[in-house]
Amino acid sequence: MDDRRENREAMPAGPVALFGIPWDRNASFLRGASLGPGRIREALHSGSSNLCTEAGQDLSRDPRWRDLGDLDLDGEKEPLKRVEEEVTRILSRGFRLLSLGGDHSITYPILRAYSRTFPELTVLQLDAHPDLYDELDGNPFSHACPFSRIMEEGRISRLVQVGVRSITPHQIEQARRFGVEVVAMQDWHMRRDLKLTGALYLSLDLDVLDPAFAPGTSHNEPGGFTSREVLGIVQGLKVPLVGADIVELNPLRDPTGITAMLAAKLLKEILGRMLEEM
Repeated sequence: MDDRRENREAMPAGPVALFGIPWDRNASFLRGASLGPGRIREALHSGSSNLCTEAGQDLSRDPRWRDLGDLDLDGEKEPLKRVEEEVTRILSRGFRLLSLGGDHSITYPILRAYSRTFPELTVLQLDAHPDLYDELDGNPFSHACPFSRIMEEGRISRLVQVGVRSITPHQIEQARRFGVEVVAMQDWHMRRDLKLTGALYLSLDLDVLDPAFAPGTSHNEPGGFTSREVLGIVQGLKVPLVGADIVELNPLRDPTGITAMLAAKLLKEILGRMLEEM
């Protein structure tokens, strides 16, 4: 039996919801990622492209997904708690979620909610940075810290990080402490088979791409993936993709919209991949 079908038969199916979380107050260095969900949607529906995946799947005619809009976090005293509550509510309605950030701190409350529905979850993080600081600038909920919070709480069974090319000694020690599997960008050519199993959540930080392809991020890190390589990773997944997020688009550094268009294309491919499980 095809391994993708074997995994799929063991997983529950449900509609897919697109959901924006415009939050960037846990960002370091620059703000602007809160504008990301709106700009990705603008690119998605701009008319310069269409809603078809590269495999020819016409998402504009597929009733199995819907856009739930953005979460309003203005004036929210406990924004991450609110994100967790809203994601929990959406999951309880039978949806699987494709979230648009926002900075990477939103992944922490999303995965807190997901872990109650998928207790043996594997997370594939595509990122230039491991985001494993214990705290940054006194903030334990910084966008540089979400995976430390996730791992120390035992929320997921496995974390695989791919594309990392900026890691400090502290984060190396954190990765060892938590048993994180870090595939550095310089080693990617030797580690193409990630041996992923079970239910998978994909967290895609756009700075995993080289700034030549995605300049619109706050933390440009040269030496990253091409657009084609990231598309290949998404299209090559052979396990059930039960959730995903796309984070760290900063439109203030994306004047021509090239990064937003790439994010929209990745959205279509991820959405198409999630719909394959239904």
